[in-house]
Amino acid sequence: MQILNHPTQVEIKKSAKALKDGNLVAFPTETVYGLGADASSKKAVSRMYAAKARPTGHPVIVHISSVDKLDKWAINVPDYAMKLAANYWPGPITLILNRSDIAQDFITGSQDKVGIRIPAHPIALELLYEFERIGGLGIAAPSANRFGSVSATTAKAVVAEVGKYLGGLDLVLDGGQCLVGVESTIVDCTQPIPIVLRPGAITSEMINSVTASKVDIQKNSASTKASGLLRSHYSPKARVVLNGKAESQDGFIAMSSFPTPLGAIRLASPTNISEYAQELYEALRFGDSINLKRIIVFPPEGDGLAEAVRDRLGKAAQGQIKN
Repeated sequence: MQILNHPTQVEIKKSAKALKDGNLVAFPTETVYGLGADASSKKAVSRMYAAKARPTGHPVIVHISSVDKLDKWAINVPDYAMKLAANYWPGPITLILNRSDIAQDFITGSQDKVGIRIPAHPIALELLYEFERIGGLGIAAPSANRFGSVSATTAKAVVAEVGKYLGGLDLVLDGGQCLVGVESTIVDCTQPIPIVLRPGAITSEMINSVTASKVDIQKNSASTKASGLLRSHYSPKARVVLNGKAESQDGFIAMSSFPTPLGAIRLASPTNISEYAQELYEALRFGDSINLKRIIVFPPEGDGLAEAVRDRLGKAAQGQIKN
């Protein structure tokens, strides 16, 4: 495994070639780091699943460079999905669409749907451009961490999570800390109206504003499998307790307006919702790095991105929400 810090154009071209040759490349997006593999190569995708210890029936998201490439992966795309793509790609939204013949069972979890996204990070986009320029069709890239654990928002976290499971020809592109900090909004676009399966930075109100349809919110869908829908996910080694009473040597995460309880160890003090999302995963990781047993978290209030943060925290706490 080689780490490329702030990769140059030459190094990004090298990374695209590495992907085409069947190797894995971890790269930054605006949400979290992804662990990329050639989405049309069963062997490469299998290596990625193994590095993550990801269940083979759990689908992954395919990343492409532009809307022009969408028809390679999806068919019968509804008008409202094209409106979402036109308004929010590149950006932190994944569209679940009816799959084409190119989208095989090994990336779709054997369902007739596929998740597609165009990331907004310049390194991710340049990697996609170069990969497609040499004949690649798309990059399958779930979050660059072991399955069920805290997503990586820095290259250092990628190495800590999956470094020992990568090979000598695999690469990690270090593009600094991710801007958004939580995974993309996932919208099922195979139904008459858009269905939000996982909240994110693109909110239901934003979706409503361009589709002129009332968005349905259906987490843990029985009919559609997608990333991050399991009840337990995004979990550190420490036990996460929501809205609990912090005791001595507990970690503590809350908005800066909340005072740190006596004896607790402050892990993050965000001043707004954007900071909360951006800092959350690194704060959970820091708690693990100092061997905390419990982390007490006061989730942010409000709609939009705050809803996405609460979704991740609820899964991190494995549904054990203490009111």
